[in-house]
Amino acid sequence: MVQFLTTYLKGDRAIWILMILLSIISLLSVYSAAGALAFRYREGNASYYLIERAVFLLLGLLAMYMAHRIPFRVFSILGVLGLYATIPLLLLTLLMGSSINDASRWLQLPFLSVSIQTSDLAKLSLLLFLARKIGQRQAQITDFKRGFLPLAIPVSLVCMLILPANFSTAAMLFFISALLMVVGGVALKHMLGWLGLAAVCFALIIALAFAAPQLLPRLGTWKARVENFFADDPADSYQVEQAKMSIASGGLLGAGPGNNPSKYRLPQSYSDFIYANIVGEYGLLFGGLVTMLGYLVLLYRSIKIGGRTESAFGTFTAYGLGLALVIQAFINMAVAVNLLPVTGQPLPWISMGGTSTIITGLTIGIILSIGRGEKVSGANTNQPAEEGQANHA
Repeated sequence: MVQFLTTYLKGDRAIWILMILLSIISLLSVYSAAGALAFRYREGNASYYLIERAVFLLLGLLAMYMAHRIPFRVFSILGVLGLYATIPLLLLTLLMGSSINDASRWLQLPFLSVSIQTSDLAKLSLLLFLARKIGQRQAQITDFKRGFLPLAIPVSLVCMLILPANFSTAAMLFFISALLMVVGGVALKHMLGWLGLAAVCFALIIALAFAAPQLLPRLGTWKARVENFFADDPADSYQVEQAKMSIASGGLLGAGPGNNPSKYRLPQSYSDFIYANIVGEYGLLFGGLVTMLGYLVLLYRSIKIGGRTESAFGTFTAYGLGLALVIQAFINMAVAVNLLPVTGQPLPWISMGGTSTIITGLTIGIILSIGRGEKVSGANTNQPAEEGQANHA
């Protein structure tokens, strides 16, 4: 095992070990939590979901392995191409995507019985694009026209296309992008003006949606989730109450694998509320804190990798992708413990899901590629023109 890790798995070995551990947590948790799905759709055969989860994890690990073998500078170009491809895909999803609960988030691939969640592709592409542009424009980063607008316009466009079907993803992506822009040196006055304009535009969209509800079918769901979050009556927040019961039943050490009594009553215990099921079965100590620590380690290693490379693109990519994964994870955990309204954000790599797992694997593979020990010098003639020295950031 050690020889395999040394020979074939390059980059940050701590991340590789962490991803293997999170894969085990995912398999055990999804297999346990998918019992309700098994009785509903598979005549009680929970092994189907265990095998399905194992296949997607293997595909995610394959994506991770392939990405980590590619020189990370290649992703500078792929981010631009990906953004140009995902913008029309997002629009197509909005107009023709598969709709569940008034949310068009999935796009059916032609001739295949496979659906992809295009917002996952958009998140990765946008962050790669931002990292490239921030690295390119370090000399003009505080200028409004040459530094700020080339970053703010694509972020605003992508988030606006995601917003009607998935407010939480749009808001999270906007926040992460803004944070990366601040780290990259964008002028604070430009950022504050942009945030203010975004708040005004969102308020106008909400007002328009109240006047014409058909323009924003998800508005009622958003409103109900916020109201339930502040509700005094537990009956108004069934999901959160069941999540809290699951966490309470786990206590410090947990009820044991498969023994969480609340998992059949907890909606989305295999996805959006999987963290509550993990705590219920493995306890706050071995379930909740270990899982949380895992994501904190991922963030720490991503920041360390970003700070070690001399490529500005590599630095901002490692920062942006690491922040995106960990912020999403903490949003999921915050919802489970009732610190945030229900959002529908899965726990990266652990929750059931196909597109999400593969894109997460690709994301971590890019971080690993940056951490393979390549030292890209600004004087290197093979370095793309858009990359400067990280210390210029």
